Order: sequence, then C-alpha cells, then structure tokens
Amino acid sequence: MRLLVSVIHEEEVAPAVAGGADIIDIKNPREGSLGAGFPHVIRAVRELTPPGVPVSAAIGDAPNLPGMMALAAAGAAACGVQYVKVGLLGPREPCDALLLLAAVCRAAREQDPAVRIMATAYADANKVGSLPPLDLPVVAAEAGVDGCMLDTASKNGATLLSLLGAAQLEEFVARCRGAGLLCALAGSLREDDVPRVHELDPDIMGVRTAACRGGRLDGRVDHDAVRRLKDRIESA
Repeated sequence: MRLLVSVIHEEEVAPAVAGGADIIDIKNPREGSLGAGFPHVIRAVRELTPPGVPVSAAIGDAPNLPGMMALAAAGAAACGVQYVKVGLLGPREPCDALLLLAAVCRAAREQDPAVRIMATAYADANKVGSLPPLDLPVVAAEAGVDGCMLDTASKNGATLLSLLGAAQLEEFVARCRGAGLLCALAGSLREDDVPRVHELDPDIMGVRTAACRGGRLDGRVDHDAVRRLKDRIESA
C-alpha cells in the first residue's frame, strides 16, 4: 500500500518526500475536499519532487459540467503530473458521471497520453447528494479511468471508516479489483487507522491532516508525521 500525501504549496514537498511519501498530491483544501491547486503551484511541486516520485493534481469537487472539467483536466495534465484526480460531487446518476469522466479522460490524454485519471466518490454521498460510492467502479471502467478513490466531501470530523461499514468498503475494493482499476482510500484518515485500511488492501492510502502539524487548512506537512504513517504502513 502506497502513501499519498496532499500538499498545498511547494514548501511542503521536501518534508513529505523526506518522510517517505510515495505520491505527492496537490490540492487546495480551501476550495473543497478535492479543491484544485493553481497551475503555477502544480508546476513548482512537480519540479521540486524527485523524478521517481509520482505527482497527482486534484481538479476539484466537480459540478455536473463536463466541458469545464475537461478543460481543468487538460490544464492539469499539461503541468506534467502523473495523475489527475477528479471528485464526482455534481453528477448524481451513473450516466452523468460517465459523460463527465469520459470528457476528462479524453482532454487529459490529448495533453499527455501517459497521464492516469483517478475518479473520486464520496463516503458521505447520501448527505451531499452525489454518486453512490459503490456505483463508481463500473462507471469509471466504462469511461476509461485508471483508478477510483473514496474521500469525504465534508470535513466535519467524520471519517471514511465512520461513514462506511466494513462490508461496503470491502465491496468497493473488490469492485475496483474486478474492473482492473487502482483503488485508493482517503477521507480524514488518521495514523491509528492504518492497520484497518491496510486490511482492506487498497493500492493507495491518502492523507493530509494526519501528515500535518496544525491541521489541514492552516497546518504544514510535517516530516515526522509522514514518517510515522509510513512506518505504520510498512509494519502493518
């Protein structure tokens, strides 16, 4: 299981990499769970991250506007990242999610054929009115996406593990595996959650708050926090 650490600016790259992060993810949490970072920040983070460490860029908690999100995906892919991550906040029906994801895939790969697309559903979908998490893998596979992620739309203290039960999480991972997709789990996960997440066997565990000193918005990624997470993963 690889550790993805979300950064909001280039100064956080060094402690994340030094702590052992396997993937550096760029997002702007002031604009939402998967808020999009600015292009100049994405380019700077990619430049400062060692070539062997993949970089991911979130392009937003997407409304049901395929054209707008396709343009965002093209912009992120043009910045040289290895992953483009889109949150399906607006599309509520599988047919709408399929159209949006297909548009994102086409636009991003026209910029860089090697870029990988990660589609994200929300564990609190029933509260925010978005696509149910278990519907995502089939839709993502049909759209040509490379992987699926679960996150939480609202950052109000609830976590992925408190919102979804073991059976639902196991089923999500199984559906990703069955569709040949990468599987990532995130959503206010803590260091103490590592053993349970490891048992679910996703490809990636994503964090920000757990890797920071001072919180997800105003805090900074901390080398020691990242190292503790990495050590827990390696010993799980």
